[in-house]
Amino acid sequence: MLRQTPRLAAGEMSGAGWTGVLCHVRTTERVHCTWFSYSIVHDMMKPNMLITTLSLSFLATFILPIWFSWDPLLPYFTAAFLLVLGVSIAIKKAPPQANWLDKIVLCGPVFIAMPMAVFGTQHFLFPDGVGRIIPPWIPAHLFWVYFVGTCLMLGGLSIVFQKYAGLSAALFGIMLLWFEALMHIPQVVAAAHNNLAWAIALRDLSFSCGALSFAAMHVDDCPINKMRWIIPLVARMVFAIVLIVWAVEYFLHPELLPGVPLRQVTPSFVPGHLLWGYPTSVVYAVAAVCMLIKRRVHLAATLVGLFVLLSTILFCIPIMVQNGSNIGAGLNVVVDTLLLSGAALCLAGRCAQPEE
Repeated sequence: MLRQTPRLAAGEMSGAGWTGVLCHVRTTERVHCTWFSYSIVHDMMKPNMLITTLSLSFLATFILPIWFSWDPLLPYFTAAFLLVLGVSIAIKKAPPQANWLDKIVLCGPVFIAMPMAVFGTQHFLFPDGVGRIIPPWIPAHLFWVYFVGTCLMLGGLSIVFQKYAGLSAALFGIMLLWFEALMHIPQVVAAAHNNLAWAIALRDLSFSCGALSFAAMHVDDCPINKMRWIIPLVARMVFAIVLIVWAVEYFLHPELLPGVPLRQVTPSFVPGHLLWGYPTSVVYAVAAVCMLIKRRVHLAATLVGLFVLLSTILFCIPIMVQNGSNIGAGLNVVVDTLLLSGAALCLAGRCAQPEE
């Protein structure tokens, strides 16, 4: 499930990629998780090759020294590898006439996919912590933790390799809406004055808007063709409302880290660290108004995506470096903020297409 504290998340399977967990071994102080990810082209999907690969993977699992741990190596490796690979694929497949800004917008799905996979690995590294987020009335917590984590990793790979990417993004967006109904809304109702509960609920809602907007670009064969423009319309309006709420939040609390207004404050080494909430508030408010009145929506969404991307690079990465061993306070700050940038860029990419 997506993070509360620490930050945690889910997706769908790729026709060209397969991810799984080989072994989950508990010791007194460590949890070892050997995770593998590789791409398999269709002409290589032969039973003998799969058996050989699985045999080698199990062999690698058992020869690893007992002191070896994937925590925190695995999430960092997953983030770096998929980000570099995904951006390379997106730029390589960009149209020849695309400028640098268009290429950044095309990287929006990658900024969603990489955090999906990172959150998925954390379901296997921290199953107990993720399980506590699930409502108590839902049975088989551990099953859902591993199931959602597996789906998330597969969905992230699917989007990165651009195989069934629309389906994976749609399922991810729907999953987030289920999280809203099952977890976030009940928490907001139970603690209406808790700003963090509201921020988490609105954050996941904005992520869902971006994922569904991207999925709407891949529904050419959908029998209900109106969904091609109804989903982006609703997503744009909801995203704009979220931005307005956050604009007010940043104006009232300018010390908060630009991106998603949770509890993280802007680092003290940043010049004017107590004031960065004001330009964030202005950017969000202007972009939200443009989205609501349907004026320069593509430019407005791109502006939000670029602003949040710069916040990720300038503010969040230094925070990650300072908290390298703490996934929740370090890496998750980066992937959380980057996911918001990806959501805005996906919305921009959909708004650049003509409505039918």
